[in-house]
Amino acid sequence: MNFNSKIFENKKNIPLDIFINKSLYNLEYGFYMKKNPIGPSGDFITSANISILFSEMLAIWCISFWEKLGCPKKITLLEIGPGDGSLSLGLIKTFHNFKKFDKAYNLKLLEKSKHLIKIQKKKIISNKVKWISSLSEASKDPIIIIANEFFDSLPIKQYTLKSKQWYERYILLDSSNKLKFNNVKVKLPNFKKICNFDISKNQKFIEFSFETIKYIKKISKIINKNNGGLICFDYGYTKKKMFNSLQSISNHSYSNLLSNPGYQDITHLINFSLLHKLTAKLDLKNEAIVTQGEFLKRMGIIERANILSSNKSFKDKSGIFYRLKRLIHPNEMGNLFKVFFFKKKGIKFNLGFI
Repeated sequence: MNFNSKIFENKKNIPLDIFINKSLYNLEYGFYMKKNPIGPSGDFITSANISILFSEMLAIWCISFWEKLGCPKKITLLEIGPGDGSLSLGLIKTFHNFKKFDKAYNLKLLEKSKHLIKIQKKKIISNKVKWISSLSEASKDPIIIIANEFFDSLPIKQYTLKSKQWYERYILLDSSNKLKFNNVKVKLPNFKKICNFDISKNQKFIEFSFETIKYIKKISKIINKNNGGLICFDYGYTKKKMFNSLQSISNHSYSNLLSNPGYQDITHLINFSLLHKLTAKLDLKNEAIVTQGEFLKRMGIIERANILSSNKSFKDKSGIFYRLKRLIHPNEMGNLFKVFFFKKKGIKFNLGFI
């Protein structure tokens, strides 16, 4: 039985989100379940892999948020989808320099992939860290949730409006065992019930992740009950008009989505305006969405780079500022990546966002 047959399980037509979910997360052959896709030898690279400066800026932000929460004796940091563990490791190293916070925090990692958990456990040796399998294990303490390139990896559905009829995008396995896109007539889900507002209004194309909405709803309950917030770094857009942002990546380059499922990443751009509206409907306070470049510069990343590069050789200085440029330059990750922050109402904290 070949790979395509395993995905389809005797069906000839499956919805896009089921295809993505199986391609990425199937226990036997899913992309994330059998390899480490992150880093120079992988398929893509994250901000935390590029420079320790990213982890340092986020660590300072977390400590400042903790102070705004009144310096609780116990606070949970939860990274969802921690990848190869580079971000969490950088946070731990930075927290060591801040004794009060170092004593107060514990770090929890929510990860689906057993393969990535092994990599994380090799990299992160700390009694501060605990691996969990669901959000229900988050703890009852105030919480700061970190999502760095997490939501873009969740499965999506796509719908297209043609001649007043909505169609859902499916993947078809044809008689020659080749994959093709296929549109199937459907009635749209009750988005008003799912999101507390109708996301299909004034749209001719809808790209939507049920998984993302489930996560946001669960997280909103935790934050409203325990106090705290979530900060998200991801590539996406803020305009209200939706479009087809589905893409696949292999070996740091764009690839054909249907050519090699299970051996390439499948991702999409985050619709931040939708998340912004959703979290407001869930009785949370969200800050204006900013670019990663704006956020990191407001956090003092350039000043920190200057300090780190003092007394360094020309080669080392060049390396520091080359990596800095990748994080903040508008033509690199600076504009493409956005930062989204929501918290419990009543907390006046907007460091990095104004």
